[in-house]
Amino acid sequence: MRAFLTGAALAPLLLALFLFWGGPSPVGSVARLRERHLLLPVEGVGAGDLRDGFAEARGIRAHEAIDIPARRGTPVRAVDDGVVERLFRGARGGLSVHQRDPTASYRYYYAHLDAYAPGLREGAPVRKGDLVGYVGSTGNAPKDTPHLHFAIFRLDPESAARHGAAVNPFLVFAPGG
Repeated sequence: MRAFLTGAALAPLLLALFLFWGGPSPVGSVARLRERHLLLPVEGVGAGDLRDGFAEARGIRAHEAIDIPARRGTPVRAVDDGVVERLFRGARGGLSVHQRDPTASYRYYYAHLDAYAPGLREGAPVRKGDLVGYVGSTGNAPKDTPHLHFAIFRLDPESAARHGAAVNPFLVFAPGG
């Protein structure tokens, strides 16, 4: 027997496809970012090594990032061309880099760094693959678990949200997607 999708069943499927492949939500950003062929930020780590921790709870909030374990001091590279928007040391993210993409549509967030790349400064242009820092465990990261906390935010100039809407980096880098 053949089953057909009715209008009521088809609508959610069409909406999901629209959002994934280019709609206004952060989910629509996945396809756009995949087309840009972002570089994996931790040197020597492949897409198959990643784990999706985006939705995991972190206290009362969602993680909204992926953690990429690596040896302390492993180079961290810019995933895309852009501009270093902010260098910051905070209680949660520790030593971090905020990078804006060339279109000012996305912000890439590299956190728990051990150190910045020599000469890195706010306002400096970066190219995909440029050194931005080194894997560490600063901020609230367990000191014996060096890793890069990496997040992507879709920026919306109309929004009052400071960081933008989180986009799952695992879906951007996942093999075969």
